[in-house]
Amino acid sequence: MASLSSASVSLVRTPTHLPCFRSNHGKVQSLNRYSKTKTTHLSINSSLRMCSLAASDSPLSTSMYELSSKKVWIWTENSQVMTAAVERGWDTFIFSSQNQGLANEWSKIALIDPLFIKEGEIFDNAGERVATIFQVSTPSELKKLHPEAHHVGNVVIDLLDWQVIPAENIVAEFQGSKTTVFAVSKSPAEAQLFLEALEHGLGGVVLKVEDVKAVLDLKEYFNRRNEVHNRLSLTKATITQVHAVGMGDRVCVDLCSLMRPGEGLLVGSFARGLFLVHSECLESSYIASRPFRVNAGPVHAYVATPGGKTSYLSELKAGKEVMVVDQTGKMRTAIVGRVKIETRPLILIEAKIDANDQTVYSILLQTAETVALVCPHEGNRTQKTVIPVTSLKAGDEVLLRLQGGARHTGIEIKEFIVEN
Repeated sequence: MASLSSASVSLVRTPTHLPCFRSNHGKVQSLNRYSKTKTTHLSINSSLRMCSLAASDSPLSTSMYELSSKKVWIWTENSQVMTAAVERGWDTFIFSSQNQGLANEWSKIALIDPLFIKEGEIFDNAGERVATIFQVSTPSELKKLHPEAHHVGNVVIDLLDWQVIPAENIVAEFQGSKTTVFAVSKSPAEAQLFLEALEHGLGGVVLKVEDVKAVLDLKEYFNRRNEVHNRLSLTKATITQVHAVGMGDRVCVDLCSLMRPGEGLLVGSFARGLFLVHSECLESSYIASRPFRVNAGPVHAYVATPGGKTSYLSELKAGKEVMVVDQTGKMRTAIVGRVKIETRPLILIEAKIDANDQTVYSILLQTAETVALVCPHEGNRTQKTVIPVTSLKAGDEVLLRLQGGARHTGIEIKEFIVEN
């Protein structure tokens, strides 16, 4: 491996082709890639005042979710891992210098970008150096690693022992530099740690595995995080009925993230229509703000989770992920920290898209001033943006997420279904 005083490295060339497999006739067959894209403002009912956490000065950062610029190189000798990686848009592979034959063999199957390790350096097929590898096993070795020693280019760091603190130190040291820092990761969990260190994360990872599942899991992680760059289509619905129904077991979902005004969880009695239930980031005269909490509804209700899936509220537990959505459809993932189930009085809320629509969408929520539904976003017009369920009445407009109603273990399926 290279010493920490090695000379500067040159920037790796970025492949311009889409990941492709070669056909038997020498032609190539293109595969698909994924895409990306980003506001929130709130005016509220006079009985409530906005919590001090404004969208513009929120400590929340979405930088850790912007993975489209992160790079993934694969280090493997398993052809099935190679195939899985290329199918998912990762076509840069690292080989030992003795594996030139394997690289040539794979290049006949797919359009890949092979890189070769030789004496602690990484070279491309033309023999140009594209990165330097450093093994770091002690704090003193880590301290010698700094951007001034490498100018621009790529550095691959193999942390032989501890990981979390070195990753954070490296992110802090190299922020603002032109050097792209990769970390060798032996599992998707390690890769996630490196990609999220100090929110910004390292510039990329080298996934060193011989297991196809590791590639699939890492890609699923990228898909979940990149999902936040898309906007959900939210539909305006009109309340048709509101009435008390009695006692039931309702679920409070406490997240490991703070929610901004206008954000909440998508919840509903039927998967075909989920209501945007606001967080408790608003204060009243009787209770303090709890911007990490959504009083989401009874145990039977569906809640939106990453990947277009749903989960029953009763199934949520610490460590699971849910989708946080604002009134413009902007979404992000959040980790559940705690779930509280308590018996409380419930109110049934029903809505329709229009008066002639025969489909009814419904949700049950706790009867409390701190529980509210989010109203449609009307440009820059000043209007109330949440309606407490205690003030909700027929004719009020709220936001709804329409989707397929049939579900199997939370996954949308195509089948005939009637739910009332």
